[in-house]
Amino acid sequence: MRRRSFIGLIGGVAVSPIAVRAQQPAKMKRLALADPALKVADMRIGGDSGYTLGLRELQRLGYIEGQNLIIDRFSADGTGEYGDLVAKIVSAHPDVIFALGTSITLALKAATSTIPIVAITGDPIRFGVVSSLSRPGANVTGVSVDAGVELWGKRLELLAEAIPKARNVLFVSTQAGWEAEGGKATREAAQRLGIALAIAPVSTPVNEQAYSDAFQAIRRDQSDGLVIANITNAYAHRFLLVKLAQQIGLPTMFVLREQAEAGGLMSYSMDLKHAILVAIAQVAEVLRGSRPSEMPYVQGTRYEFVINLRAAKAIGLTIPPALLARADEVIE
Repeated sequence: MRRRSFIGLIGGVAVSPIAVRAQQPAKMKRLALADPALKVADMRIGGDSGYTLGLRELQRLGYIEGQNLIIDRFSADGTGEYGDLVAKIVSAHPDVIFALGTSITLALKAATSTIPIVAITGDPIRFGVVSSLSRPGANVTGVSVDAGVELWGKRLELLAEAIPKARNVLFVSTQAGWEAEGGKATREAAQRLGIALAIAPVSTPVNEQAYSDAFQAIRRDQSDGLVIANITNAYAHRFLLVKLAQQIGLPTMFVLREQAEAGGLMSYSMDLKHAILVAIAQVAEVLRGSRPSEMPYVQGTRYEFVINLRAAKAIGLTIPPALLARADEVIE
């Protein structure tokens, strides 16, 4: 692999290291992990790479499962239904909840105003997670991995560079996502590039069946490429989306680095691993007594462009050298 990394500043808010107190925690604490889709068995060290990274960081910060920390793991298994799950999480009375994804965070926020929640979400203001980044003012804080609408136009531009003859591209999204700012920004970019952009509709609720149906309706001979929208629950089905794109054989732009690593053609996104480290530092601060209401909701500032050459070869696509040179990582 070849890699170079860079740090950007988005929205005028930078990620700064969170001070970690030197003293060890004095008593057993309880942490709840809430995931929209991942199997509970993978939400541990040695399982999913993100959880492995996060839990090892938590150990480094002084919280070790089985010694001074109890971890309860909960997953919605990709159903998009959170009612019963949230009730179980709240009834476990954790000291803090670590939640991945906007929808599950909103469900947790609606269920409790007292249990601290640290989340990784999309735009927390637009989705109503918090009312202020600098002072969330409630029981939720975390990290936003939404870099703004400009990212959407950039995704289409990069995909178009990979397939210079592209004339028709599909935006895999719900109708709401198509009409939202991200969809609008992608349509504007398509107009500038001379590309006809259309929606490949995803029904709601967004679950495995909804995505499968959307891809089954795509005709390969009527599209040159796909852009996956970062709609509600897209993160929950991130690996399913890679599988579906591989089956259809069209060049696809994904929204997560993990998807390019898992076999997707390319991704342009915020650095999720960095976001996890920042969020875990926040979890440790809450366990030590800090209040989410007084902890800034951090806007992620690291973003990266990843190309998977194995995926390109599998669909017979040659990536232009100039585009390869712009990638932060090329998977060979």
